[in-house]
Amino acid sequence: MLESRIRYEFISLLWIYKGKGAWHFVSLPKDISAEIRTHLKDLEEGWGRLKASARVGNSEWDTAIWFDSKQATYLLPVKAEIRKKEGLKEGDEVRVKVYI
Repeated sequence: MLESRIRYEFISLLWIYKGKGAWHFVSLPKDISAEIRTHLKDLEEGWGRLKASARVGNSEWDTAIWFDSKQATYLLPVKAEIRKKEGLKEGDEVRVKVYI
């Protein structure tokens, strides 16, 4: 199923949003974000949300990426279950595959 979708692969640092909820994210590289925004913006839902699936290590999950206009990049939330399974913490370099 994932193979039939557009795949983007990159390495990014895991960081924590310091606001309410302390969500963990990786930021998609700006060049990949620009390509996605140019070609797939019509698929976005409210607030720049774009349905996606992600893979980190041996873990895959259905999720969404969110466009952050301040950083001009998409953000991928990495939920606690995935961080625990993959042994990830803030500041780690993460190899990510995102499927749209």
